[in-house]
Amino acid sequence: MPIKIPSDLPAFDVLTREGVMVMDPDAADRQDIRPLRIGLLNLMPKKIQTENQFARLIGATPLQIELSLIRMSEHQARNTAADHMESFYRPFSDVAATGEKFDGLIITGAPIEHLDFDAVTYWDELREVFDWTQTHVHSTFGVCWGGMAMIHHFHGIRKHMLDQKAFGCFRHRNMVPSSPYLRGFSDDCVIPVSRWTEMKKAEIDAVPGLVTLLHSDEVGPCLVEDPAHRAIYIFNHLEYDSDTLKQEYDRDIANGTPINVPCNYYPDDDPARPPSNRWRSHAHLLYGNWINEIYQTTPFDIDRIGAPA
Repeated sequence: MPIKIPSDLPAFDVLTREGVMVMDPDAADRQDIRPLRIGLLNLMPKKIQTENQFARLIGATPLQIELSLIRMSEHQARNTAADHMESFYRPFSDVAATGEKFDGLIITGAPIEHLDFDAVTYWDELREVFDWTQTHVHSTFGVCWGGMAMIHHFHGIRKHMLDQKAFGCFRHRNMVPSSPYLRGFSDDCVIPVSRWTEMKKAEIDAVPGLVTLLHSDEVGPCLVEDPAHRAIYIFNHLEYDSDTLKQEYDRDIANGTPINVPCNYYPDDDPARPPSNRWRSHAHLLYGNWINEIYQTTPFDIDRIGAPA
């Protein structure tokens, strides 16, 4: 089944060329089925690239998905055309004012990890988003900085600065093979990492109810389940395209920013050779499992989300 997105959103043509099933709203409305409503709170500078990455993953399941793009209310995007933002995004304040509800919400990362959480210009509104998810979203997926911010908000867990950037593709161990989110996962898998901060496994494990699902001996915890808040947090980037780390590396080289060659990414660590994607299958598994868990547990009447059991 397809993902429901506007036919003039750039992701529509991109995913169509890749063979992902997409459907415009008019065609979807003719089907007698309730699509899953998934919101994407996009905090990344390259909005269109991020839209494509997440739409590709959540659009690969056998369910109809209606994707809604959301932005912070006052923060203005500087790397995406204003007409794109005006055409496809709604500010969170408008979404909250309508009282609408979502089966799932993805909160992306943002390149602001060097800042303390409360120094981020939209931190107060983002905290409102986190609290809003508890009454208006059935399941929330926090990604990289978005996941760190959410686990900090609900549990007070700190992020720690690294001496050098964790950058490359790292092996992660499957800590809970019985988890429905890891259905079909290998005992270990390779996941792209690009961050200057980390969460400590010991601090996560010290919080009752939190469960570390994927962990790396080199770069720490990756995927954490938070059942009490109907959330999962991933601190790394299974959604990345094959060349995303290359783009980041080339950008830093061009800007004269000191950066190591991303480890275990290029063949023989040679940036002159094209990188190989070794994480795509697990990316589809994880997001497909998340969508399936939503489908199995969300109320058919979407207005029942957040209502007392």
